[in-house]
Amino acid sequence: MKLQLQIKMNEDLFLRNPEHTVLGRNIIKHSILLIAQNGFEAFTFKKLAEDIGTTEAGIYRYFENKHLLLIYIIAWYWGWLEFQISFQTNNITNPVVKLKKVIKLLATTVEDDATTSYVNESLLYQIVISEGSKAYLTKQVGEDNKHQFFKPYKDLCAVVGDIILDCNPKYKYPKSLATTIIEMAHFQNFFMNNLPSLTDFGKNKTESKIILFLNELVFSSVKKAKW
Repeated sequence: MKLQLQIKMNEDLFLRNPEHTVLGRNIIKHSILLIAQNGFEAFTFKKLAEDIGTTEAGIYRYFENKHLLLIYIIAWYWGWLEFQISFQTNNITNPVVKLKKVIKLLATTVEDDATTSYVNESLLYQIVISEGSKAYLTKQVGEDNKHQFFKPYKDLCAVVGDIILDCNPKYKYPKSLATTIIEMAHFQNFFMNNLPSLTDFGKNKTESKIILFLNELVFSSVKKAKW
């Protein structure tokens, strides 16, 4: 019997919890498949309903609109990633080693997690890279923020920021560096695969080079004399 990882989601994102029904889980599963395949702009509830074999009305019983559905799956990913970082660094006591592990996790292509049967994390990772900013680069970002829709991302950044401070308690910009690491890991991956002239990694398309770059960038900023 496989254990199922559950990420607690903001209840204001949905009208009915999609994790509680077969249809709800299919909405999450197939929305990830369709957005990964065709992009968020081309994604509609009508296409999603056709893909699942249900009605648009059935989907609207779960989500008010596709914007909230996008925020839901992106927020789910940040919660899942925070769990992965916590789990995979739990036994690491050296903060430098821990931060290097975090950088590697952020910059490495995600594999599908068997403990979450209705979420393909590998596809969701690609959505976060290519579509994730559309969750908050909107006119209603202030209102969405009031509802704490971005709390999972903030929590993840806080975790990374705390690890940075463990490396150097006097470092002045832990939050800024945490968000920079996360966003740059994704941007460099996107540029490497789509706009290679904007990176130094477009020729070989090697994630290990991105990891080396991020390590050099981060630890030159957070450096301690004893390193």
